[in-house]
This record gives sequence, C-alpha cells and structure tokens, in this order.
Amino acid sequence: MSKLTTSPAKPRCYHCGEDCNEETFHAHDKDFCCSGCQMVYEILNQNGMCDYYTISNNPGTTRKVKVREDKFAFLDDGKIAASLIHFRDETQSHITFYVPQMHCSSCLWLLENLHRLEAGVLSSKVNFIKKEVDIVFDHHSFPLRKVAELLTSIGYEPYISFNDMGSKKTTIDSSKLYKLGVAGFCFANIMLMSFPEYLGIDARERNLLTVFRFANLFLSLPVFFYSASEFYTSAWKSLKHRFLNIDAPIVLAVWVTFGRSVYEVLTGTGGGYFDSMSGIVFFMLAGRVLQDKTYQQLSFERDYTSYFPIAVTRITDEKQETAALPDIRLNDTLLIHNEELIPADGIITRGKALIDYSFVTGESLPVAKEMGEIVYAGGKQTGGNIEILVIKEVAQSYLTKLWNRNEESGKPDEERSFVHLLSRYFTVILFTIAAAAATWWYFHDPAKIWTAVTAVLIVACPCALLLSNTFTNANILRRLGRNHLYLRNAQVIEDIASADCIVFDKTGTLTTGLYQDILYEGEPLQEKQVKAIGALAAQSTHPFSKAIAAWAGNLTRHKVTGFREIAGKGIEGIVDGDLITLGSASFVTQKEQMTNDASQVYIAIEEEVWGRFKFRNHYREEVPGMLQRLGKKYQLAVLSGDNAGEQAYLRQLLGYEAILLFNQQPMDKLEAIRTLQAQGKKVMMVGDGLNDAGALQQADIGIAVSESNNNFTPASDAILAADQLPKLDRFIRLGKANKQVVMAAFVISVLYNLVGLFFAVTGVLSPMIAAILMPSSSISILLVTYGLSNYFGFREKLK
Repeated sequence: MSKLTTSPAKPRCYHCGEDCNEETFHAHDKDFCCSGCQMVYEILNQNGMCDYYTISNNPGTTRKVKVREDKFAFLDDGKIAASLIHFRDETQSHITFYVPQMHCSSCLWLLENLHRLEAGVLSSKVNFIKKEVDIVFDHHSFPLRKVAELLTSIGYEPYISFNDMGSKKTTIDSSKLYKLGVAGFCFANIMLMSFPEYLGIDARERNLLTVFRFANLFLSLPVFFYSASEFYTSAWKSLKHRFLNIDAPIVLAVWVTFGRSVYEVLTGTGGGYFDSMSGIVFFMLAGRVLQDKTYQQLSFERDYTSYFPIAVTRITDEKQETAALPDIRLNDTLLIHNEELIPADGIITRGKALIDYSFVTGESLPVAKEMGEIVYAGGKQTGGNIEILVIKEVAQSYLTKLWNRNEESGKPDEERSFVHLLSRYFTVILFTIAAAAATWWYFHDPAKIWTAVTAVLIVACPCALLLSNTFTNANILRRLGRNHLYLRNAQVIEDIASADCIVFDKTGTLTTGLYQDILYEGEPLQEKQVKAIGALAAQSTHPFSKAIAAWAGNLTRHKVTGFREIAGKGIEGIVDGDLITLGSASFVTQKEQMTNDASQVYIAIEEEVWGRFKFRNHYREEVPGMLQRLGKKYQLAVLSGDNAGEQAYLRQLLGYEAILLFNQQPMDKLEAIRTLQAQGKKVMMVGDGLNDAGALQQADIGIAVSESNNNFTPASDAILAADQLPKLDRFIRLGKANKQVVMAAFVISVLYNLVGLFFAVTGVLSPMIAAILMPSSSISILLVTYGLSNYFGFREKLK
C-alpha cells in the first residue's frame, strides 16, 4: 500500500525523474511525484521491465518479455508494409495498430510514451474507445517490424488482419461470444436439472436429488471460472487503480451466490442457487453483447457508409466527371485542383504538386512532388491542377480520424465517461445500501438477507445513464449522415442545438455556382485566349472560376505554370506563355469597382486589362424560405466578398435586424465573427470553405457547404451537401430534439434504479429477476433512444 507523506526535501521521482512536490508518494522504498507514476512503475515491474526514467536515459534497455524473431518478419515486405501505412515521407511513417489488450489509464500512458522506450518512435496517440494507437516512427532507424515487436514486448501485441484490407466489418469480441455460449448451455441444463427442486421431491428420492445437485455444481464451474471472467477482469483492473467500477458489485453477487450454493450442496442443506448464478452471468453477458453489437453497427454505418458529402473530379477517356468518394476505385485518375484535399493515396501522373500535409503531420511547410511520386490521403494541393492515379481506395475512417486529430484523444473510458465517473460513487453507495439492507433483515428476517443483498448488488446500474447519450448521439450522427450532413463528432450536435446566431456566406453558399448567367464585356477575345482563360479558371474551385471555365468550354488540357490564388482577390498564372490574371477590380486594375449593379471578375493579359465578366447570381431553391423560417428565431447575418448589388433583396428576405456586410476579405469575415462572439453570441458560420476558412474555424460551429467539388476543410465542424442547405432549420431542430431524447432516457434510467432498488431492499426481487432486469434496462434505453430519435427524424422528414 502506498503511503502519503510530506517531504520538504522534494526528492526526485523514481519513475519520471521530475522533482516531487510537497506531497510525495512513497512505495517500494522509492519516491514518486504522483500516484500515476507509482501505478505505472508497479505495472512495469509486474512485466519485468525497467522504469521509464531509466529507459529514457538508456534507450534500448533490455526487457524480459521476449518476442519470437520471425513473428513479424512479414512486415519487412514492402508491399505489405505499404498496405498498412497511412502516410510516409522522407523522415517518418504513420500507422494505426489495433491493440485489444488496452484497458486502463496506465495502458494509455504507456502507449502514448513509446518515444521514451525507443528513440525511433517519434510520437504515439491512443484512441481508447476503439483500442487503437496511432504511431509516427522514423522508418530509417526503426522499421515497421520493430514497431510491432516493441508493442508486443511491452504486452500489447498488435492485431494485424489482412482479410479485411480494403473493407471494414463490424465484429464482436469472439471470446465474449464463447463465454456467452458456455453460460447459455450451462444455464439451460442447470435449469433442467433443478426441476426436482422446483417440484419438491420427497426424501425417498433423496439420492436422485443429490445426483442432480452435484450435476448442477459441475455445470456451474465453467460459468463461474470462465464465463464470469469477463466481470472478474474488469473489476480487478478497477481495484488495482483504486476505484470500484460497475462490475465490482456483479462479481460480489456471483461469488456470494456461488459460495452459498457450494456450501448447501456439500453440507446437504439445500440445492443452492446455481440457476440464479448462471442466469446472472448469462443475461449480463447477453446484454453486453447486444449493446456492443448495436453501437458498433451505428459506428460502422457512420464511418463506412455515410461518406463525406464531397465530390472529386475523375478523368475517364479524356473527359471529366464528378464522382463521390465511395465510387473512387483503384487505378482511377483524379483531377485535384488548388486547395483541394487528396482523398486517396496516389501517384502523380500530370503536373507538379505542392502538398500541404499540415492536416496529417501538423507541419505547414508545403512539400514539392514531381510526376511519378506518391502523394498521400489528407494532403492538400496548393498549386495548379494535378492528376493522380489512385493506388489505395478512400479510407473514410482515416479521413475522419485526421479531422479529429486536434481534438482531445481523451482519457480512457474509465476516466472520462460519465458512467465510470458516476460509478466511483455509485458503487460505494450501492454497497452501503446492500449493507443497510443486510442489517435490517438480520434483525427482522435473516432468511431474506441473501436475497435482498444479492438483488441489490445486481439490479442497480448506471450504464443506462451513459447509454442514453451514447446511443442517441450515434443514431443522430447516422441519420444526419444519410441526409448528407457529416459532423466531425457527436459534440457538434449539442453545439448546433445551442447556436443563437447564424452567419452565411453568399457566393457559393446561398447562391449556386452551377447556373450562373455570365456576360463578357471588353476587348474581343480570340479563341486561343478564351481557351487560355478557361484553362486558368479551371485551376480554381471558386464558383466564379468554375462559371468562367464552363463559359470558355475548356475541353482540352492546357499547361498552366506559376499558378497562384489569393483568397478573396483572384488568381493568376502563365498559360501558353501568357500571364493571365482574373479577379476583383482592385486586384486586376488596382482600382475599386465603381458600380454595384452586378458581381464582376476582371481580366488582364500580360498586365493589360482586356475586359470583365458580369454575373447574375441564382439563389438556391427553397433557400429564401429557409432564411425566413430561421429569421423568426435566430439572429441572421450575411458576410459576402461580393459587392452590395443585392443588398436590397437580401434585406427584404432577411429583415431589418439582419446584419449585411459586403466586400468582405477573409480577415474581415473572421473579425466579424469575433465581434458577434464578443457580444455573447453562439455563432454558427455556414460557408463554402474557400475564402472563409478562418471564419469557419473561429465560429462556435463551422459548416462547410460542398457543391460537386472537393472543398473539404479541417477548419469546419461539419460538411453539408449544397442541395441539402434548405434543410438547415430541420437539422437544427433535430439537434435540439436530441437533448430531449437524452433527458427522457436519463429520467427513465433513474426511475429504473429507484424502483429496482426499492423492491430489492424489501426482499421481494429475486436475484434471477434482477439479472434479467439489469441488461433489460440497457436494452430498453437503447429502444427508447433509437425510437425517439427516429421519430423526430421522421417528423422533420429526414430519411
């Protein structure tokens, strides 16, 4: 046991090497700065390993856990390694391993400090819920094989399966299913063997009754020692970390039931309660398997069927076509424009790339890539158009993980989840109630002590409180994904529901870039110049650029060099030897636009102004109605980089209280969001992610609108297909309904615990019925949350 002392000398922590504070934990004749260091040290000692401080100062310290030399030899194969690695450059590689042995905060600490064990590991990050560890390593000094061997040597052998490569399936831990099967078989046969007890066989057939009793004892052994080990393991791990989780009372109930039953059979005083004990284990396992299966299915549908609502340009037979992410296949040729995300690993077949991998590595310095080189999913092209040949299909879960890279990976489930935080006190309270019930019945009816105590330990459970939030959020995420609104994570649902101010970008968001009325005014253009202008415009994904490219009819691919795009101003590049500039009046002519009657893009060839394009915007269908509905409940604003030509129309549409700002540069939009937040507003920003990425990131909720293009931006919290924008008010109402569903499920779970405990304490509830009710509460919460969230979805006409 550790002992808390006061040490004025501030000794050095034996585990991490840091100076201890005033409070020092002393154990094993060593000083530790905190209980966490002491805990991890003990775990390391149990596995025969050195402490971290020693290892970090002596890399390569020998550990006693040996790994067979050829166990991971297959990882030396370049093709196999390439199929597992997500990202690779000259200095580092990224990989994700599934490590099912992960179970507690010490596991998390150990796995996230692999760099202290081996210098070749640059960093590691844990997703505790999925039991995955993302590792960045130096493949020159520490190859992939060594990474797998390192994990195995410290007790976390990675699970590597090649059967599921390229596809993902929902699976349940097979050991849990085996335990459930054994418990079910034994439970059924124990019930059968207990019929003599149920029917009250008299003393003349006592020998037969004894045979049945010992048969039940024999059948109960696999349940007690194998099937119930699921609960033993969890409870023991929680005890080692000095808190009681929800499995502790279940284990106690199983032990009490089994112990009393063995005593009665061996002494001949009764048949025991083997049926109750096996029933407790069977029904508890069945509830957990169902819970895991349901949650995994919801997560699977989000990660692998509800794809980001973005599209990429695929080149087929020299023609360009729009393709959704799930439709991208191996050997497809993709056209990647400036500022577009690379959705899949590929080889550059045309153009020169300047890839920004900050989304993947955190490094913002672009990396130059030539034809024939590999580019990885998650990178963003920051130059002209490039073409890539797909060598690995889109991994939706990988893109989602990158999107959440800057989010807190979080503490392990035991530390951060509501159910385990609650269980620290819940289990203690539960034991107190059980002790009180035992004391009461000891003085009034001792025969009911066992029934009351066992039922109390089994029936009460805080799981339903967690499930009410977990399953509701998962189902809402799934339903929103079906309607082409893809959220970064479940927290965004609550953020959307709490917004009180909605800010819109105009061009490309409220208006569509697909049906632009365009008129050219200026010096006559030759056909060669028209094609060159179209080729330059095709490098950008801005709605005006796309409209100009369509107007030019650019069916052939021209060579564009020196391309650059200045957000909110324009683009320029050299096409067939001519410098062409497209953009605002101030960018092209160095003068401000004199009229506000229409949106305009100016043209300059070799720095000589030739003319301008004038656009008439088309607002998306049903958007005016959506804005009017939102205007009744929310503060609305429009931030546009365009001129004020449509101010009167927008004022009539949004009302006089709406905020309308025009000629807004990206920094102006960002400052406008900050101003609203300073006024106490919870701001939702809806934009196309082109000139408003900063505003999307600054807003409390940033929604990027995608229209047949790949304008995915990590700055956003959600991606919305443009044709679904008119449903925005419905999405917000569904987010608000989510809170109501969670609260309803919370109330139901509280009532369940109160009613269950009442009948348990009074001795009316049998342990068998309690074992049925406990998982039933979880299943009922699942049905309630699933049913209500679906009802609200149907009510809002969201499929």
